[in-house]
Amino acid sequence: MGNCKRENDFSLFINTFPRGKNVYKKGWKQRNKQEKYMMDKRMENSRFTMMHWQKISVYLMVYDMIAVEAAYLLSLWVRFDCRFQAIPDEYLQAHLLFAPIYVIVCVAVFWMLRLYQSIWRFASYTELSRVTAATVITGFFHAVAISLLFRRMPMSYYLFGVLLQFLFVLGIRFSYRFVLLERKRANVSDGSTRGRVMLIGAGAAGRVLLRDIQKSGELNEEVVCIIDDNPNKWNRFIDGVPVAGGRDSILLNVEKYKVDKIYVAIPSASAEQKRDILNICKETECELKNMPGIYQLASGEVSVSVMKEVAIEDLLGRDQIQVNMKEIFRNLQGKVILVTGGGGSIGSELCRQIAGHHPKQLIIFDVYENNAYDIQQELRRDYPWLDLVVLIGSVRDSRRIHSVFQKYHPDICYHAAAHKHVPLMEDSPCESIKNNVLGTYKTAYAALKSGCERFVLISTDKAVNPTNIMGASKRLCEMVIQCMDAVSRSGREELLAPMHTHFLIPFEIGKNSGRVRTEFVAVRFGNVLGSNGSVIPLFKKQIEKGGPVTVTHPDIIRYFMTIPEAVSLVLQAGCYAKGGEIFVLDMGSPVKIDTLARNLIRLSGYKPDVDIQVEYTGLRPGEKLYEEKLMAEEGLKTTPNHLIHIGCPIPFDEEKFLEELAVLAEACYENREDSIREMVEGIVPTYHPAGEHGSTRKGDAYEELMKEVAAAQE
Repeated sequence: MGNCKRENDFSLFINTFPRGKNVYKKGWKQRNKQEKYMMDKRMENSRFTMMHWQKISVYLMVYDMIAVEAAYLLSLWVRFDCRFQAIPDEYLQAHLLFAPIYVIVCVAVFWMLRLYQSIWRFASYTELSRVTAATVITGFFHAVAISLLFRRMPMSYYLFGVLLQFLFVLGIRFSYRFVLLERKRANVSDGSTRGRVMLIGAGAAGRVLLRDIQKSGELNEEVVCIIDDNPNKWNRFIDGVPVAGGRDSILLNVEKYKVDKIYVAIPSASAEQKRDILNICKETECELKNMPGIYQLASGEVSVSVMKEVAIEDLLGRDQIQVNMKEIFRNLQGKVILVTGGGGSIGSELCRQIAGHHPKQLIIFDVYENNAYDIQQELRRDYPWLDLVVLIGSVRDSRRIHSVFQKYHPDICYHAAAHKHVPLMEDSPCESIKNNVLGTYKTAYAALKSGCERFVLISTDKAVNPTNIMGASKRLCEMVIQCMDAVSRSGREELLAPMHTHFLIPFEIGKNSGRVRTEFVAVRFGNVLGSNGSVIPLFKKQIEKGGPVTVTHPDIIRYFMTIPEAVSLVLQAGCYAKGGEIFVLDMGSPVKIDTLARNLIRLSGYKPDVDIQVEYTGLRPGEKLYEEKLMAEEGLKTTPNHLIHIGCPIPFDEEKFLEELAVLAEACYENREDSIREMVEGIVPTYHPAGEHGSTRKGDAYEELMKEVAAAQE
């Protein structure tokens, strides 16, 4: 019985939902009719009910009628020594007879100029200009009309009349805003503590930001001083706030005005200028915020809400990287593009930027499903028109990678799949070779066989004179690319063999369709800020926990670039590819990791070695003090983009290399970890393992880099 009751209740519940397409449409139309009826009802009611602003407009209209009449009457009174008895009857009579006409005309002109529709609590220059225009129009009408219809009045009557009218009409309107502002100030200063803000920048953005803070009722903040490098503005005031001096006086004025927040509003300044100012500001204990860029000023989005926390990349002082977007667009538009490792830091940013250039199809290939899923959902949301394919698989799986190339026939492949963590790869050297070297070989081999137009390897500066197996594996990847390009040029594909495929299950490897030869290139760059496993996220976690912040060595230096910058240059470098090149990105000046850690602590509002300790843990296995962009044998050629250079490839015997690579592959799949480093040393002459405690060797290259670091900090 209970079951029957529950079934009946459930049936009643289900029956409340519309069933079928026609019922759904009928219900939708009925809801639309109800909404339209309610809307009409509200509009009908609003015809008979005056809103608050309409009542205010009526009061203003009555006031204006009295004010414009009183203005000219007072001017007549002033003209005759402030005595009504002294006013001649002919002047007084002319004024009184003309008054009704003038009042009607004034109200009409004020209405046409929308003086009764403005929101006066936000009155500004626009309202001032409208009141001025209304006064000029009505004043001219008054002078002409009263002279023609009645009689010519004294000159002072016209001048004082129009001036008093302007003051009366404008005063009542702006006094409303003034009263509200004073009321806000009284409410804010009722004992609550206000944030004391130093504003850096007395230009257009600074003035707009200052007024946004002053008129905002939600912000409990007060701008107490302004800093600007223009001496002409010093010791002067903007909206009652003093311009206290230039950047050299920041620290002094922070103490003088008891500042606890600093807002940097100089969007047009160069990255180097911003870096210098921020380096001064971070020495204070103030909360520090920065305006993102000139776009906010151009689009009118200057407010406290667009201010962002100062990021560590703001202190690097790099100008925004410019790339030829038209060239990249022509290179990517209408192409089928494959990104291996598409869920990683570099790979996912490659996918974002490629998606914005209208490819025919974008294929994301990654072994880690969570990352692949995240970028898939992001791209589907941001680019709903994009033909997106997301595939799970490993570049080490020959059958899988060949099936992808045979099915989708990508025109361009960006190979970002790799193991990149130095200490982890030192503990698992065979996995580094399997994934990085053999994965690159298998992917490049499949690209060559399927007739892919261009193959771009994402390499690293750790491939230059490597001291760890990860860097050596990336150098081997570069050599694989050079070898593949040589084979592609010569057409001697018989030199290549599918390494460690699934021989037990036969499969066909397609032949190059002959569309174009595959251009194989590599792009080499340093560390990217915010990537998985980089020092910045690690430092932030350590700071959140109260420290200590761990740095491996006080003298260690690295090149840094943001992920979007690096990827945009990778895409640009792909446009310059002819085959066989190793493109080297200009990473700017190197940065001391110790300085980076201390700056991050200061930006978080703490003092290094006081609030949060900095500890030196020693170099990790395979780590060295510095990275280089080029080997001694490599020279640099220029490209149209001054931030992209071409390293001259070091020649080697391709046939011998392929034979050695086959032997290395056998050793890796047999997991001979004891001998793998010696074998890699035999193939990569510049590889010198640093061992368990890293390499503290400095040399001339290190001294040159330290000069760059010192020059960048000046």
